[in-house]
Amino acid sequence: MNKEMSRSKATLIGLSAVLMWATLGLFSAGSGAVPPFLLNALCFGLSGVLALVWLSFRGRLGLLKQPLKVWAFGTIGLFGFHFFYFTAIRNAPPVDANLINYTWPLLVVVFSAFLPGERLRLHHVVGTIIGLIGAVLLISGGEGLSFEDGSMLGYGAAVVSSLFWSSYSVLSRRLGNVPTEAVAGFCIVTALLSVLCHLLLEKTIWPSQASEWLSVAALGFFPVGLAFFTWDIGVKRGDIQVLGAAAYSAPLLSTLLLIAFGFGAFTLSVSLACIAITVGAVIAAKEMIFRRSSAQGDSTSELCERRVEKQGSYL
Repeated sequence: MNKEMSRSKATLIGLSAVLMWATLGLFSAGSGAVPPFLLNALCFGLSGVLALVWLSFRGRLGLLKQPLKVWAFGTIGLFGFHFFYFTAIRNAPPVDANLINYTWPLLVVVFSAFLPGERLRLHHVVGTIIGLIGAVLLISGGEGLSFEDGSMLGYGAAVVSSLFWSSYSVLSRRLGNVPTEAVAGFCIVTALLSVLCHLLLEKTIWPSQASEWLSVAALGFFPVGLAFFTWDIGVKRGDIQVLGAAAYSAPLLSTLLLIAFGFGAFTLSVSLACIAITVGAVIAAKEMIFRRSSAQGDSTSELCERRVEKQGSYL
């Protein structure tokens, strides 16, 4: 039971990353015209420095001493995903590129079948596919995809970005002995590589208002900061199939936040996407949901039985 509770707790912690990623759209919109790699450098730099300060305060900087292969794995995972995602957005219609990239939750669920101790069940696949359909409706607005000629570089980069993040998420389970604190080092190196890409590929545009700096700070604190630490806990110790299926709620929640703050409108496609993604997540997570309900019911029954036995002993 303790093992199951530990797995459930890790899953819930991992789900907090999905909630934080839902704020990406809102905070990115508030960050002004800062180019992608510079924004990446600012956010990962902030999150990495804050994590290092926290580790230093707790006397745990020694946890960053990891083998070179661990550093390479973490840095390639974080930086590689963002590099290819930005490349995709720059070289293909953003809606198409975003949809291709958002196949990564489905790939997480499929790839997890190859992990020791994991078993891919039909409801995992069904729930994730329903979630993918919801994401397609949401991102495309129900208007279909264009897949323009001459955008093969962008489409290819979107495929690679999806493979990068799904592989990073699944293979993290194989590095379960690597402490989550090591993510702080991955963030620092990712920030440095992002600075290099910015200098080579972009024109520097800094945030021009206090509100834009606050949005950058919020990105660095949460969706491009703490989220990577909680996701690491989830994929290493939680139910990775549930996390993969639930990840489709990130674009939905992001859209709803943008609508709430006046950056969009609630449409039929958003409503249908909401239903599909919610149903898909419940189907994929049914074992965890109903297991916990059953466990609570069993505990209540046992408590009632003890009370009856105790009352009987007084008679």
